[in-house]
Amino acid sequence: MEARFLAERSIKIGSKAPDFSQLDTKGKMVKVSDFKGKYVLIDFWASWCSPCRAENLNLVKAYHKYKNKGLEVLAVSLDDTKRKNAWLKAIEDDGMPWIQVADLKGWSNEAAVLYGVRAVPQNYLVDPQGTIVAINLKGDNLHTELAKVFGN
Repeated sequence: MEARFLAERSIKIGSKAPDFSQLDTKGKMVKVSDFKGKYVLIDFWASWCSPCRAENLNLVKAYHKYKNKGLEVLAVSLDDTKRKNAWLKAIEDDGMPWIQVADLKGWSNEAAVLYGVRAVPQNYLVDPQGTIVAINLKGDNLHTELAKVFGN
């Protein structure tokens, strides 16, 4: 409860994105700070989440449009150990080429707790200096915000 309270007060537009590290699908440790100097969308999702899966398709389109202009995506799964195979299959099925991480603790995912995530999908756009510049970009709002950042 205390972590959620702190996250609600500190995770907002204009604040520094808290650093965290988790293993990717190949067992390599990945940190938010690895993306310093780039725009990164930290995307919290889960394989069992229908709205997440629908938004993944939207994010794939945005990623392909803006990846060569500097957009990176760091996806954080809220799947647990029992759903690891479903998580890996969803990555493949949804055609998500970006970095995927998870600690496989479900809703107790340490990054999700740090960011105060209580529902998915949830995301944070972080600028090259590590500052959160937008929160919860979905649907057309994602494309509109990325067009402001990168141009059409």
